Amino acid sequence: MLITSPVLLAELAEVISRAKFGSVLERSNTSQERLLDDLQRVMEVIRPPTLPRPVCRDPDDDEVLALGIAAQADLIVSGDVDLLALKEYQGIRIVNPAEALGLITTD
Repeated sequence: MLITSPVLLAELAEVISRAKFGSVLERSNTSQERLLDDLQRVMEVIRPPTLPRPVCRDPDDDEVLALGIAAQADLIVSGDVDLLALKEYQGIRIVNPAEALGLITTD
């Protein structure tokens, strides 16, 4: 199951609104709104509680860790170097997309 939060969806919306993603969305024959709507249909959106104390070098990444805990996730998949530097948090492995695909295809 894929899980996200309102904060992470808002961050994604901000990122894909940047000019460099306009051509990608156009080539994909979609819009920012449609992409976000489609993602919300396949993801569960939850509001995780705030972590009791900061963990990541980048405080914004604590939202991802809080979401992982709230969702009782097996994995956090990210390309973010600050998250990947942790390797795991409270028993949740933090892996890049290639590692995640390797884990999924071997299970």
